[in-house]
Amino acid sequence: MSHKKILELDPLIHAPVRLAVISLLVTVESASFAFLKESTKATDGNLSTHLSKLEKAGYVTIKKTFKGKKPHTSCAITKKGRDAFVSYLNNMEEIVLSQKQE
Repeated sequence: MSHKKILELDPLIHAPVRLAVISLLVTVESASFAFLKESTKATDGNLSTHLSKLEKAGYVTIKKTFKGKKPHTSCAITKKGRDAFVSYLNNMEEIVLSQKQE
């Protein structure tokens, strides 16, 4: 198999925490920062950095509101993010299938 397919994997999604975040967000309408933090076992700063990268790429939206006097951050995947995730999965599938044929 050519290493080209491996190099085509989206580096924004391929990072473990970002892959976990995208994998979670693709299954829900939106998720709170606290839920993503607990699910990924990331620190506040680490998760915030990864979410910022995904937001900058247009893969997620981040909405900051207040519930009473407490800040609440929720995240949702965008169409661009969903499309990028599907493309990522398709590339991974091609890599796995090509390995079976060798």
